[in-house]
Amino acid sequence: MSSLEKKEIQIPPEKVYTLISTKERIFITISVMIGTFMAVLDTTIVDVVLPKMMGPLSTDLYGIQWVITSYMIAAATALLFVENFSKYIGYSYTFIVGIAIFTFASFFCASATSLAQMITFRSIQGIGEAFIMACAQTILILTYPPEKRGTALGIYGLGVSFAPALGPTAGGFITEHLNWRWVFYINVPVGILNIISSFLVLPKFLGKEKIFHFNFISYLFIALATIFLLIMLSKGQQYGWFQSIFIIKCLFISLISFSLFFASEIWASIYSKNTLINWKIFKFPEYSWSMGFYFFILGFVLYQIFYLLPLYYENLKGLTTFQTGLHMLPPAMLIGTCSITAGILSDKFSPSIILVIDWFLLLIITFFIIPKLNYYTPAYKAVILTLPLGISVGIFFSPLTTLAMRNLGKLTGLGVALMHYIRFLGGSFGTAIATNHLERNTKEFFLRINELQNWIYVKHFIYSKVFLINKFFPLELSIKKSKALLYHAQYIQALSWSFQETFRTIGFWALIAGFFLTGLIITTLKHHFKSLIYIKKLIHKAEIDQ
Repeated sequence: MSSLEKKEIQIPPEKVYTLISTKERIFITISVMIGTFMAVLDTTIVDVVLPKMMGPLSTDLYGIQWVITSYMIAAATALLFVENFSKYIGYSYTFIVGIAIFTFASFFCASATSLAQMITFRSIQGIGEAFIMACAQTILILTYPPEKRGTALGIYGLGVSFAPALGPTAGGFITEHLNWRWVFYINVPVGILNIISSFLVLPKFLGKEKIFHFNFISYLFIALATIFLLIMLSKGQQYGWFQSIFIIKCLFISLISFSLFFASEIWASIYSKNTLINWKIFKFPEYSWSMGFYFFILGFVLYQIFYLLPLYYENLKGLTTFQTGLHMLPPAMLIGTCSITAGILSDKFSPSIILVIDWFLLLIITFFIIPKLNYYTPAYKAVILTLPLGISVGIFFSPLTTLAMRNLGKLTGLGVALMHYIRFLGGSFGTAIATNHLERNTKEFFLRINELQNWIYVKHFIYSKVFLINKFFPLELSIKKSKALLYHAQYIQALSWSFQETFRTIGFWALIAGFFLTGLIITTLKHHFKSLIYIKKLIHKAEIDQ
């Protein structure tokens, strides 16, 4: 930004907004949000096209899952490196580099002809997302004045919450009318335009400290811990969790690596002061409590619901991918609307009040609304039942981020990086838990149906269908088809109950998150009362002086 570059800026990061005009701020917001939206959208838009990729890449269901797993592993492990690296070249250049890496990798993902190529370029794409996400939110926070940061975070929340919900719709449309490769190709022109616009409008000095203190030993341990933890969570259901030696080894290596990471950080804090993470960030109680709440609500509640809803529509209701996306579009639209509204309200009212209201709404949704979804629920009614979820998700991000980040100052960049690191870990935990619960509940309900059914009625059902089927097939084959029909009916009923039970258990994670919300509210109230006492002392002192 030439008008800013001409000024020899010697100003704290938290005062950068004073140098940026309203017009410049609008262009910065648009440029940052395009890159963020593109990166986040790609995490879910790929999910719905995985079945279409198996044939061209010559792999099976378990092999194609590495397309998602490799992306998450690369993004999570790169985040902490990027947070340190961004201090050397600045947030703007880091963001531009991230868009360039993401765009480059997208082109080669679209051109991949084997699973190995796809995994390699998806990993590079994940690194690109780490560069983007580690800086995008920080750029918005630093370029907006404190009284408007809620609005900025509402706009950011629009991207990070609306994009995943829009993914199934966009992926289904592209797959149905074009080809699965266009899921990646479409990023190329958008990415190139975003690189040009970002280079023109982003303030280049932002966050540039020309300092690169990096603890490679700690990073090695945290990277190993993250990689094996995500592999364990992603592959646990496939390998039978702790019945598998492979899963046990992954857990063991992850725990040992986490232990060595903390040991390395303690050693560095005592002898070299060059820690990978500035642990002073957890001395801000608002940030610590917020991250605990964020981990459980996002990972264990929202990720589970948005992972299960497409499965509910496709596997239970029998809708196509595109139809599923259309049914998920109305709550996605509400997410976008409520995200900006919550951001504006966060600037005018206490973010903690908005967060408490949203938490109560989420409890009602998870305990009383979402568990009503079953096989017999009409598709239009299912959409109506998910509308409150769109409102809750839209409200969630802005007030929480406002509370978490408002006092961090120079540590804002680290706070954002850790927040996204927690997003990947929480999402992996949530997805693994949802998969495990759905599979286990389905099998238990199916067995219970078989145990309780009356053989006389079963026999009557089978032979009543044989009479119709026998018109088209031989008698022996007709009996087998009739039994298969009964099996399918029993499975559908078991799956229907399983979805309801799995949805219901999500509410208990929301209750656990309430513990961290309580701590956050108490901390906020203490800060508020201290401010009031301080103001009263100043007034009292002024009266005495008079």
